[in-house]
Amino acid sequence: MMRKTSLSVAAAPLGLSILWALSTCHLSADAFALKSRWSTFAPTTLFSQIGLQQQQSTTAATVAKNDSWMTQPLLNPLSQFVKGPKECLVFDTTLRDGTQGESVSASCDDKLKIATRLSSFDVDYIEAGWPGSNPKDAEFFQRAQTELPAEARSKLVAFGSSRRKNVAVEDDPQIQALVDSNVPTICMVVKAHPWQVTEILRATREENLQMIHSSVEYLVKLGKTVLVDLEHFFDGYKVDPEYALACCEAAVDAGASCLVMCDTNGGTMPWEVDQTTRKMLQHFEPFCTIGVHCHNDCGMAVANSITACHAGVGLIQGTINGIGERTGNADLCSIVPSLALHVNTTMACNDQLSELTQVSRYVDEILNRSPNNAAPFVGQSAFAHKGGLHVAAMERNPLSYQHVEPELVGNEMRVLISELSGRQNIMGKLQEIFGNSMDDGQKSARSLAILNRVKELENMGYQFEGADASVHLMMLHTTRGYCPPFQVLDYSAQVYDANMDSASRVVSNLHGGLKSASTARATIKVRTVVDDPETSQLSFVENLQVSDGNGPVDALAKALLKALLPAHPFLDSVELIDYKVRILDPNSATEAVTRVMIEFRDSETDKQWTTVSVDSNVVSASLNALIDGFEYALIEQAQLCMLCDDAFEDEQRQ
Repeated sequence: MMRKTSLSVAAAPLGLSILWALSTCHLSADAFALKSRWSTFAPTTLFSQIGLQQQQSTTAATVAKNDSWMTQPLLNPLSQFVKGPKECLVFDTTLRDGTQGESVSASCDDKLKIATRLSSFDVDYIEAGWPGSNPKDAEFFQRAQTELPAEARSKLVAFGSSRRKNVAVEDDPQIQALVDSNVPTICMVVKAHPWQVTEILRATREENLQMIHSSVEYLVKLGKTVLVDLEHFFDGYKVDPEYALACCEAAVDAGASCLVMCDTNGGTMPWEVDQTTRKMLQHFEPFCTIGVHCHNDCGMAVANSITACHAGVGLIQGTINGIGERTGNADLCSIVPSLALHVNTTMACNDQLSELTQVSRYVDEILNRSPNNAAPFVGQSAFAHKGGLHVAAMERNPLSYQHVEPELVGNEMRVLISELSGRQNIMGKLQEIFGNSMDDGQKSARSLAILNRVKELENMGYQFEGADASVHLMMLHTTRGYCPPFQVLDYSAQVYDANMDSASRVVSNLHGGLKSASTARATIKVRTVVDDPETSQLSFVENLQVSDGNGPVDALAKALLKALLPAHPFLDSVELIDYKVRILDPNSATEAVTRVMIEFRDSETDKQWTTVSVDSNVVSASLNALIDGFEYALIEQAQLCMLCDDAFEDEQRQ
């Protein structure tokens, strides 16, 4: 049984134990016992940690000087020991581990864009791929040398594994691919579970330790900063803690700057993470920073990462929006703000925290993913409030039902309107729209009428929670003096199809045959309000347009836009980004009532809004949602015809 000294000499790696013993002129019997245990596994050559750090610094400076694309050597965040929760480094692996998620794919161009954005957000490391595994990642590292700014390049990390069994490290093509990536930092995955070593690698335990040591040593001598991902570490530590620590010692004695404990299968609980992290700190503090890499198979990835930081981990690996294989990786969009705002952890990206929501949605957009509305901090619903009691309380103090101010992470508070809402929700919306132009008495009376209208419509199948634009328009339409910027007078839609066999049509298209003869044609007549330059007064203009499309809804959308553009050219930047149809009463079969929700975006401002409509005719429901969407765009962007009191003079006289 090994005894613990005040600085855990017996638990430290051999090179570090000797260093400490020499400095105190005393070497305990336990340290000699450790030497005997380690010598069973370890390579013959060991390095003094201090001498090795000096060698790393000198070599790294030489390499940086010789690399033409690195204009100046930048500070390595791991050049000093980092310990949480006071400090923590953020290691983003969206472009490597994140792309292993189902339906997640990124082109080389996509990766370059995301890497640039992550760098500007001030993450410490950007793991961009495995250059030895596929041509796309190799292309990325080649193009990064000339297409990324210097700061982004300095943060790039190439991922790879230790050398293969029975292959010299300098002859291993995968190791050489890491060197050729020409980045300052390498993240090397190694096995830390004895069963994984013998059954998956088909190597002996001693061979695995030699592979770890020689691979890390080789890269460190070339001036690379090396992080070691200890795959299956937590599971391996449970089975054989002595061997798991031997793997760590082999890496540290070879010059690794960070040991990353990986919960590869995602089955470790937070209290186990805490216990194991504290034991690792006892062994390696202050000689090597400890990191963590968690998967979300039990829904614990964020909790485990924060727990590890609280126990002393100084580097956290994760992905934007938690994307990754199986159920995903630890979500940096939850970890970073939690540490910054609730744990007071110092991170380089703290000053950029207000950009977090923007970064989250940018990555989703580049990867063509639909954002998770319920995501903590950055989701559209993260600060959305529906219950009337909640909204009433938040009128007095916004923090009554919010743990942080949404602006701190670049998000915003939203008040939802539904049949469960109270009058306070409606009054909050009225205040948002009309400000102080409407007194409290008017707001109170109108809010009750609008709330009753909402309940009536939701009983018919409307859903206003995700359709703020429709709510906004409903409030305007109940306001005396509101004049819509346009009105659809009539429309028609026709579909022609010369091929009734849908299966043969699909097969023909797949094999490059003739395109389907199916055609949809829509005709629409619109009356728009324009500002007459001669009279300086508002006037009405009618416009009839016809358009073909891929189905009646597409044809109607095109025809409506053509009719509106002459009077409102800025609508050209409005695009439809989502279209959803839901059957509300399936038992009614083809006579069922349908609910249509359409999401719009202004490509110039990146503002998004959603409208909803319900009808037994899906085409009519779709057109009504389209009309609301374009009308909302006009009242948001144009000063024209917001409140046309003149149009109601006759009514007021009566």
